[in-house]
Amino acid sequence: MRTIPLGKSGLQVPVIAVGCMRMEAKTDREAERLIRTALELGANFFDHADIYGGGKSEEIFARSIGMTPRLRETMFLQSKCGIRSGMFDFSKEHILSSVDGILKRLRTDYLDVLLLHRPDALMEPEEVAEAFESLRASGKVRHFGVSNQNPMQMQLLQKYMKQPLVVDQLQLSAAYTPMIDAGLNVNMMNEAGVNRDGGVLDFCRLNDITVQPWSPFQYGFFGGVFLGSDRYPELNAKIGEIAARYGVSDTTVAMAWLLRHPARMQPVTGTMNPERLADCVKAADITLTREEWYEIYRSAGNVLP
Repeated sequence: MRTIPLGKSGLQVPVIAVGCMRMEAKTDREAERLIRTALELGANFFDHADIYGGGKSEEIFARSIGMTPRLRETMFLQSKCGIRSGMFDFSKEHILSSVDGILKRLRTDYLDVLLLHRPDALMEPEEVAEAFESLRASGKVRHFGVSNQNPMQMQLLQKYMKQPLVVDQLQLSAAYTPMIDAGLNVNMMNEAGVNRDGGVLDFCRLNDITVQPWSPFQYGFFGGVFLGSDRYPELNAKIGEIAARYGVSDTTVAMAWLLRHPARMQPVTGTMNPERLADCVKAADITLTREEWYEIYRSAGNVLP
């Protein structure tokens, strides 16, 4: 599996991350098959969150493979915290207690990466920094990042942190491209030109923060999968054409589209199907041409200025 640097962490990680949000719906046997397949493919970076299945996804992950210290050292584990029922909570107390729960469920002594899951309007950056430093000093978390945050939010937090933020997890797919649209429609009075995220893609590139695209096959906010969808006939036709050219699946091409971007992203898959995961991993060996990348972008309904 091809690897990339994870921000400024010093870690070399697989270019594809395995998302475990849906694992709570799987049996132990099904979960084990997926995890073992991922490890065999070299996709040994697993993304969790304490709210996935109310913690059950983390429990099933560790239980299904019989987590041991030796097995733990063969993988990278990332989890997220900060979402509570009806609110967000970046308080020091909540972050520390959340990590203790995550570690217990994953049957490990440490996380490679901890992310703050969604922006908390009541965030006190000094308090978050204290929590992060406590977790780092105790060895419970080695590196830190965020999810769904804009440049100013990250700068505010980074002002008080001793460690660099290494990840920002953001929604992006061939059918969901606001981060890219605004950069192509600069100074344009059209919908695509609206800058909704403060230029977060360029900010992450400037500051060596790895973008982890989530929902890489979804359109809208969990609107559905665009592959095979009647909503995107031109996009599917173009992806199918390119897939036939390379002798791979449509899934592989859709993932390769993200990997073609020079930001050196690490997409997070959401599939619990080992065969589809293998198709995702194949994207690491394909480099779309510039022409192919723009053809896919336009076929999703985007108009170049």
